Amino acid sequence: MIDHLRDKGLGVDPVCRVLDLSPSTYFARRKRPKSARQLRDEQLVAPIEREHTDSGGTCGARRITRAPARKGHSIARCTVERLMREPGIEGVIRGRRRRTTVPEPAAPRPPDLVDRVFAADGPDRLWVADPTYVRTWSGRAYAAFVLDVYSRMIVGRQIAEPPLTELPLDALEMALWRRRIKKDSGLVHHSNRGSQYVSIRYTERLADVGAAASVGSAADSYDNAMAEALNGTFKAELIEMQGPWRDFAQVERAVSEWVTWYNDERLHSAIDYMPPVEYEQQHWAEQEQTTQSA
Repeated sequence: MIDHLRDKGLGVDPVCRVLDLSPSTYFARRKRPKSARQLRDEQLVAPIEREHTDSGGTCGARRITRAPARKGHSIARCTVERLMREPGIEGVIRGRRRRTTVPEPAAPRPPDLVDRVFAADGPDRLWVADPTYVRTWSGRAYAAFVLDVYSRMIVGRQIAEPPLTELPLDALEMALWRRRIKKDSGLVHHSNRGSQYVSIRYTERLADVGAAASVGSAADSYDNAMAEALNGTFKAELIEMQGPWRDFAQVERAVSEWVTWYNDERLHSAIDYMPPVEYEQQHWAEQEQTTQSA
């Protein structure tokens, strides 16, 4: 530190006074010969950086430790980790994921009204929501879905590029408009604890239509399992099957077509192997028949 400040034109004596260090100690240390460890570290830094650079920045401490060993030079892994840590060198981490859900601990948290029981006795009784993302050649596209638990119908969707502030709210607005949700409908909206879902604007919009907000615990996939299962189906049936994806526009068109097929044609085992549209039509037909019989 003193050498760094000295290079900026500051005197040794003033710096030593601030650091409560004797100037004589500083000068004595500068004259002291380097230790064997310092000399060895200096010899190892360049090969470590070279191995990391040659790998395209992908090599971590484990592989960098193995590389010299193959040439007959043994280096302890802890030494490699220490020498990589000091300049901030790190390898690629497999499975590193972009977070689509950022918990907001300071926001008021609605209660969990679902308690992992994803069942409803009719349409628009329980909705679940969760965001996900899609890799494209030009970046990432993000998707948010709103699913009706009773019929498995996707009632709201939105695809967007960063920033993602309005993404879940736009999907919710689509669902409210399509389903014509009115006050006192008895709707429960369940989501994870992401900052977008517990935001004031989102919760107020639910309150406007008399919907009850329900939020699962943080970092627990089981509390929003049905919404996450939808995202998994979306990835498996569309994104992985038809990828790679060129850009946001291509993803947007494909998602629109997939959601139409998912709602109108896909057979769902959870609803007696019927498409969601047909399952809801059957429900309303039965309701009408019951009413006429009463």
